[in-house]
Amino acid sequence: MIISWWSAGVTSAVATKIAIEEFGSSIKPIYFAIDSAHDDNARFKKECEDWYGCEIEVWRSEKYKDQFDVIKKTRYVNGPAGARCTSELKKSVRQRVEKELAYDGQVFGFEFSKKEINRAIRFKEQYPVSKPIFPLIEKRMTKPECLHFLQKANIESPAMYGLGYKNNNCIGCVKGGAGYWNKIRIDFPDHFKQMAELEREVGNSCIRGDFLDELDPKKGHKQKIIMPDCGNFCDIEFEELNHPQLEMIFDAPKLIRGL
Repeated sequence: MIISWWSAGVTSAVATKIAIEEFGSSIKPIYFAIDSAHDDNARFKKECEDWYGCEIEVWRSEKYKDQFDVIKKTRYVNGPAGARCTSELKKSVRQRVEKELAYDGQVFGFEFSKKEINRAIRFKEQYPVSKPIFPLIEKRMTKPECLHFLQKANIESPAMYGLGYKNNNCIGCVKGGAGYWNKIRIDFPDHFKQMAELEREVGNSCIRGDFLDELDPKKGHKQKIIMPDCGNFCDIEFEELNHPQLEMIFDAPKLIRGL
């Protein structure tokens, strides 16, 4: 059995499909559900299940519903140690999956880019027990190519991407900057209000120096519409995984599989 970490993102969706084509029924797609995800994820999940010919198994935290729940119960928003929601909603759930399921490999949706190749090689060096597989790097597939791959399958990308966000997981990420939160203020005012109230309740803010209820509506860079993937391994966890010496390696597919 091979776990495929499906995140409701474009790259993880395509990586799962490629893995199914190579490994067949041994692939088990797994999705970490949170209450603050966009409702359109349910549509995307169903269309991907029809495309794969198998169910995407849903796991979730046994303690928390979403990032708001984590903050309310732990009294921690963000800080030098990182985002508590990352460890509670993703890392701890992933560790439970790894403990409870006997697996022969794990599929990740890292794309074919310098940054993602660096991270894939570093990840394989640091976490060999995961037995990682990187289908998109092996196939030299970028994010735009993944989008085209989905379009050919008549599957519309998740709604959050169309709105211009950089990931498709939590609506209201504590690691977002001023521009991100000002966009949340417009697109998801209830989420903005909920986080602003939580900040005051716990006495700490998402953005250093700015509580959301005092944030200048014009502050920060506007979000650009791109096609990234926030996997079940949150991007926050990969920030320190860049290989110190590696540049773009054009034989990376062979290196990734044989490292």
